[in-house]
Amino acid sequence: MKLMSSPMLWVTVTLLVYLASSWLYLRNGKNPFLIPVLTSVAALIAILKLTNTSYPVYFEGTKFIHFFVGPVIVALAVPLYSQIKRLREIWLPVTVALLVGSSTAILSAVLVAWALGASVSTLISLAPKSATMPIAMALAERFNGLVALAAVAVAVTGIGGTIIARPLLNMLGIKDPAVRGFSLGLTAHAIGTARAMQSNETAGAFAALAMALNGVATAVIVPLLIWLYPVFIAG
Repeated sequence: MKLMSSPMLWVTVTLLVYLASSWLYLRNGKNPFLIPVLTSVAALIAILKLTNTSYPVYFEGTKFIHFFVGPVIVALAVPLYSQIKRLREIWLPVTVALLVGSSTAILSAVLVAWALGASVSTLISLAPKSATMPIAMALAERFNGLVALAAVAVAVTGIGGTIIARPLLNMLGIKDPAVRGFSLGLTAHAIGTARAMQSNETAGAFAALAMALNGVATAVIVPLLIWLYPVFIAG
């Protein structure tokens, strides 16, 4: 039992699972349905179930990895700085894409769920699905949403967006790495950003920018929609 709660064990298991998932992804020609984050999560869930290990025990054992999330996010500013000249040239389309993309991500989830008869707490939980998980969970908690549902929605959005993005962008003939990266970061947050970083430095830089800006935009738009919701109901 002591071994199963050992930090070294779960850090090692997580890294080995991710390496195996990465190998599988590359071995199959970067099949979008085999992206490492998806297969890794599935494999780790299976391992935890087979070993009867609770998530709190696993989380406690992988805090070492969790600690580096902050520095890694800050480090994303390095490739972005190298693109500062390009960013100054295209700030207007970037701003428009951010506002349209962020609003669409929020409204599409809310309207579909509302049409299906979802409760207000469910709508609040789904609204920030395209932001990073800390922002989405904080918004759900602040406005009496379902924090667990918000976390699941963020994960599904990130994985689904990353799977769909590449073939969709190829089909549309979009080759500019800045556009591809910004699209990924805006719709698939950290998971999409990680995928963009693997493909191209420019794409990674703009994905990081989109992820950060969309987090800010979501934190502003969601409370505004919640404030306006009673007005629409009354109307």
